[in-house]
Amino acid sequence: MSTTTQGSQWLAQQVRWTLGHALPRITVAAAARRDELHSQFVAQSRKPDPTGAGEERLHHLMDRIRDLGPVHHGRYGYVTASHAVVKEVLSSNDFRTGIIPDGTSPLARLASWSAANAPMGPLKPPSLLVTEPPEHTRYRKLVTRVFSARAVQQLRTRTEKIADELLSDLQRAEPGAAPVDLVASYCSLLPVTVIAEILGVPQSELRRLRAFGAALAPSLDYGLSWRRFRSLERSLTNFDRWLEHHIERVRREPGDNLLSQLVATRDDDGSGLTDVELRATAGLVLGAGFETTVNLLGNGIGLLHRHPDQRAALGDDPTLWPNAVDEMLRFDPPLFRTGRTAVRDTTVAGHAIPQGAAISLLLAGANRDASVFAEPHRFDITRTDAKDHLSFSAGRHYCLGAALARMEGEAGLRTLFERFPRLGLTAGARRRGTRILRGYDRLPARLEPAPA
Repeated sequence: MSTTTQGSQWLAQQVRWTLGHALPRITVAAAARRDELHSQFVAQSRKPDPTGAGEERLHHLMDRIRDLGPVHHGRYGYVTASHAVVKEVLSSNDFRTGIIPDGTSPLARLASWSAANAPMGPLKPPSLLVTEPPEHTRYRKLVTRVFSARAVQQLRTRTEKIADELLSDLQRAEPGAAPVDLVASYCSLLPVTVIAEILGVPQSELRRLRAFGAALAPSLDYGLSWRRFRSLERSLTNFDRWLEHHIERVRREPGDNLLSQLVATRDDDGSGLTDVELRATAGLVLGAGFETTVNLLGNGIGLLHRHPDQRAALGDDPTLWPNAVDEMLRFDPPLFRTGRTAVRDTTVAGHAIPQGAAISLLLAGANRDASVFAEPHRFDITRTDAKDHLSFSAGRHYCLGAALARMEGEAGLRTLFERFPRLGLTAGARRRGTRILRGYDRLPARLEPAPA
């Protein structure tokens, strides 16, 4: 690579960081100091939160935003914590994912130029997260044929076995004398092992896949430091190269895994997914599916620790587990917020939204909207409408892995608490500092198996 090319790529990376992270971080911090409510929420969401107390402050801010009306026009865009509005925007053809540059201003042209050589990631086309019809329709149709509800159900028995094996290994290594970090030793290992089997990744490369999954966690975030942003882009580049070689290997030696099926699947006209689409899909399975499930498991453990009555109810009636997982997703969702951009002038809940305007959708706030959920700040695993949460989005971008996440959450948590019904968390739990994905970075616990 020539010095000129390297310099151009470095400059493009600087522009991406400045526009996507540095400037938003500065402007939000300034607005938060002027008591702009949405900016206060964004600023609070990135503060270190070792105890978890910050989560309740965030929910208090979301309640205040909702009290201002179904749509609040803040200093830097629109925001809503209304369940009805969030669901409407997610399902509307008047909005799309990603930023829509006008293409005429110097800033828009600069952004487009810098994005051209950005590494593949969950927020770059052809990722399903940011493609729109008609491409999205064709693409999702092919992927859905493989990632079907039936395929997920077939994975359930295997997932339960993996969970049991991980806990046996953990019990042998730590017989209960010292606390163990459940995030590192269980919550992260279970989903990455399942994802490895979905992608046909050999056991010898499991550690590498786990490292990729952890490194890609900030890929949905913004306001990153220059150092962390560069590290993220290096990880995205390395992961894409690794995926390219892995998919070539799967083509040569297909196996009994979902990625092999995805490589082979064809539409009615005989066309399949391109190599770039295959890499984007496999990358999304890890990038979006790994950390969210880690957070679901960790958040669920934390909730049951803080609500022993709910934990006891699950022990008395294990049939409550599926609903309990949905209540965990409602009450402490792994994905805190998302956003959309208006593709045309439109109206939402009586508010005119101009073309190109961004609206921030507070999923966690919508999940605690009192107009939908009675006593929304109460964690209740018997809640009959728990499934009405919006943690998996809605409309055409409804999470493709929703059934898989629910299954892993139920299998992972149920196996853990049946194996260790007296499991107790100890001091030292720490929440992650990411804005979008919310969960535990560390969760120390003592493992006490059931009496013989």
